[in-house]
Amino acid sequence: AAEDSLFCSSTSKFPFPPSNLHCSRLGLPPISAMELMIHSSSFLLPNIPAGEEDNHRHSPTYALVLLNQRLPQFTPLLWQHARVRVCADGGANRVYDEMPLLFPHEDAAIVRHRFKPDVIKGDMDSIRSEVLSFYSELVSRATSGTDVVDESDDQDTTDLHKCIAYINGAMPNVDKSSFCILVTGALGGRFDHEAGNLNVLHRFSTTRITLLSDECLIYLLPKTHRHEIHVNSSAEGPHCGLIPMGMPSGRTTTTGLQWDLNEAEMKFGGLVSTSNIVKAEKVTVESDADLLWTISIKKF
Repeated sequence: AAEDSLFCSSTSKFPFPPSNLHCSRLGLPPISAMELMIHSSSFLLPNIPAGEEDNHRHSPTYALVLLNQRLPQFTPLLWQHARVRVCADGGANRVYDEMPLLFPHEDAAIVRHRFKPDVIKGDMDSIRSEVLSFYSELVSRATSGTDVVDESDDQDTTDLHKCIAYINGAMPNVDKSSFCILVTGALGGRFDHEAGNLNVLHRFSTTRITLLSDECLIYLLPKTHRHEIHVNSSAEGPHCGLIPMGMPSGRTTTTGLQWDLNEAEMKFGGLVSTSNIVKAEKVTVESDADLLWTISIKKF
């Protein structure tokens, strides 16, 4: 099975009947041999529940990437949970301009000093010069200025791709079983940018990456695992979807949804599970293809 991601466990039993012959034909390990990947969006909560750490052995570790789209209202919460914060090129403009708007009763200069990114990385074609100067020169007694990594010579990968690769390289010893990269600004704006961001989920399929906006979140459910999604109903849902991207799914089975799938085929031009509804605190998914999971986020 592929490398574990956040809150993985290989001990839980999965409720679906095995289809080992089907897996064999696809070159996948038998269903019974696949590890269970457990998902939780606890980063949307003010405090990570202590019981979550007890149940899954590890306290989650988050990195935050900020792209050049409007910051979600809950960005300060993600910032608080993150161990490292990386702005992708023009994402630094968003932090500089919009973070103070989230704290209207505070002095803008104080807010900008408090929310200083650790790294700015990209091809540097979007960041304003005054923003770049502000963060690179922002030095205090406790911290150094923001590191600036100029990769303008690389035009073959997106700024998000560059940031994910940087984080993976900068945190080689992080426990992958409890690590997740949160990405703001990945949804909305130009569709080709959105498509490029979705492609990054597939290119880094063994790294847990969650794309976020004020309206919803998206992450990849790799076909190499069985999946158990713990829904935080106070912060997300009920609307959700399962979308095959890249390859059709010949067999997808779920529990916990209003319109569950039972060995269903999904593909563009055929059935795609959009506008579904979460009906349980736990959703389970098994598929022979990589799927995108999306769920609505409630207004904060």
